[in-house]
Amino acid sequence: MRIHLTSIFVDDQRAALAFYTDVLGFTKRHDVPIGHDSWLTVVSPDSPDGPELLLEPSSHPAVQPFRDALVEDGIPLCQFAVDDVAVEYDRLLGKGVTFTLPPTDIGSAVMAVFDDTCGNLIQIIAAKAGTGDE
Repeated sequence: MRIHLTSIFVDDQRAALAFYTDVLGFTKRHDVPIGHDSWLTVVSPDSPDGPELLLEPSSHPAVQPFRDALVEDGIPLCQFAVDDVAVEYDRLLGKGVTFTLPPTDIGSAVMAVFDDTCGNLIQIIAAKAGTGDE
């Protein structure tokens, strides 16, 4: 068994696509119109046939209270692995990304949390060498 697709709720699919591709650096994989929305996925350019992230419309009534509670508590909805959190932090700051948690050493890894401008907090993380998680 392996992860093929996961989703993240977004307020506006087109704005999310721009952020996830132009700012974060993902690549659009699918963009299939379905009514007013689309089956819109992105992938890592390092793994174009790897797991896809579905930019899911947040119109379901349960989504907003759930996301609001996570943001209020500072809990990221999603986590992305990076090679070096400090380098990625500086790159994203240069693109205007707002961080709610700067690079923080948590023992076995370094992490940071940012606002994806689409209603979610996202964590980036890099495991330290020798921890078994890299």
